[in-house]
Amino acid sequence: MRIALGVEYDGSPFYGWQSQADGQTVQDTLQYALSKIAGDQSAGEQVSVIAAGRTDTGVHALEQVIHFDTQAERPLSAWVRGVNALLPDSIAVRWAHPVPDEFHARFSAHGRSYRYLLVNRAVRPAIQAGKVGWFHARLDVTAMQIAAQCLLGEHDFSAFRASQCQAKSPVKHLHQLDIRRQGEMLIFDVSANAFLHHMVRNMVGCLVYVGKGKYPPAWLAEVLAGRERSLAAPTFAPDGLYLRRITYDAKWGLPQTRTEA
Repeated sequence: MRIALGVEYDGSPFYGWQSQADGQTVQDTLQYALSKIAGDQSAGEQVSVIAAGRTDTGVHALEQVIHFDTQAERPLSAWVRGVNALLPDSIAVRWAHPVPDEFHARFSAHGRSYRYLLVNRAVRPAIQAGKVGWFHARLDVTAMQIAAQCLLGEHDFSAFRASQCQAKSPVKHLHQLDIRRQGEMLIFDVSANAFLHHMVRNMVGCLVYVGKGKYPPAWLAEVLAGRERSLAAPTFAPDGLYLRRITYDAKWGLPQTRTEA
């Protein structure tokens, strides 16, 4: 049986999503709890999960989607409440849903959405530390919005790609890059068919350069056309980045929820 899960997590305590030898990742923590529910790990099955997308150290998820195969027959409530009872407070399974073998959390997805939260004030945040980015100088949101328009559509995003990125192609289709201010908070909503490693954080870094007046809005088009990572701004902090939603065809019937950071 193949099961899909919607998972929420605070990325602060973990070394990202991807499994590592020390086990201090979201994937390792989930696999341990799922294996416990599936059966005795010494004699039963070791559950392996596949995610729609990997997140870096310090990056959060409002609704990551994963799938796993199991021979254990359990009620869906066991894959939610039972697994949550074995997880730390920083991870929670939101829903479980049986899916056909053709479903793949990564390859069946046709869209990903991220949100970046940036506190824009002179003093760094304390209560929200680890959950938001921060920039001290007042940012010009209008200039940032103008600059963002050049990134929409299908482009080669090599200038926003981390050197360790394993994607086969740097060409992605960016559907949305909205920026708005709510008091001291700047909210970036970004959607695409797929993303490169560090792509969102690198775009935010460039937009902050524009917002603080280091470069005019037209500079971002030059960075995009240059296709060189060295032309862009430094990678922005992971703290304010949230994997917000993975989009699938309705035929899979996933009970995805509306999520807000």
